[in-house]
Amino acid sequence: MGLIECKGISKRFGEKVALDNLSVDIPKGKIFGLLGPNGAGKTTLIRIINRITIPNSGEVFFDGRPIKQSDVEKIGYLPEERGLYRKMEVGDQAMYLAQLKGMSASEARKELKQWFIRFGIQDWWKKKVEELSKGMAQKLQFITTVVHRPSLMILDEPFSGFDPVNAELIRQEILKLNAEGSTVILSTHNMESVEELCDSIALLNKSHLVITGGVDEIRRRYGNNNIELVYTGSGKVSDSEGVFSVLSDEDNAGRHTAVLSLVEGVSSNEALGALLQEGIQVNSFKELIPRMNDIFIKLVTEEA
Repeated sequence: MGLIECKGISKRFGEKVALDNLSVDIPKGKIFGLLGPNGAGKTTLIRIINRITIPNSGEVFFDGRPIKQSDVEKIGYLPEERGLYRKMEVGDQAMYLAQLKGMSASEARKELKQWFIRFGIQDWWKKKVEELSKGMAQKLQFITTVVHRPSLMILDEPFSGFDPVNAELIRQEILKLNAEGSTVILSTHNMESVEELCDSIALLNKSHLVITGGVDEIRRRYGNNNIELVYTGSGKVSDSEGVFSVLSDEDNAGRHTAVLSLVEGVSSNEALGALLQEGIQVNSFKELIPRMNDIFIKLVTEEA
């Protein structure tokens, strides 16, 4: 059973259909990627889970029961459209947002001070929000999203605008919070982050679900049954009838990198056996699994 179960969710804004009978489960304790091109319905779904928007039909379940307003305190939501009260002091802003999530003043202050130190912004407690750089403001918003240790974190493009060092800082904090039990919904266009962080994904396009499942399982499902072979020797590998064909073979001073296409139904072990039987000096032999970026483009383009 998922922490969040969306069943038959539909949402219209006038004539526009934002979500069309969408059903998807977000597993408890996992990092779940919510993917799709602009306008696919991701933000609408996130707002429905947060009870900012109510669906026209369908229902959202939180931990096995219909979601209710009090469950929102257990959610940390970092929207793509960042927004802080610019004239407030940084510490006051953080305290206000933490207390909105049900934290006491003393608890919020203690936790926030620790987060500020960890993120290197402890000297900014008394500064005005408008004095923060974009990166520091984004750090502040991330902190206020997670300070109450939510059961569910919904992060919409959390790495946007960060330099590589701070993006890595945020990435490590997400992994740490997930390891401590938080479920994460990660909405992003960064497919590299999806492969690094997500256990499973749902891809939306044109208001409906295109595919959902484990990242590794989806990547293998869309593989082309190709193998990368690195070998040494003066000769070249050739097609093996009924086993594989050679798509390419590059020679770099006697070190070859070849791509083999396996015949349907042939296992990689059978192909390796055929190579060894031919006396090929194999240095490495691995499946070529497509990247999530390629799968994303393929599936969205097919639906265009």
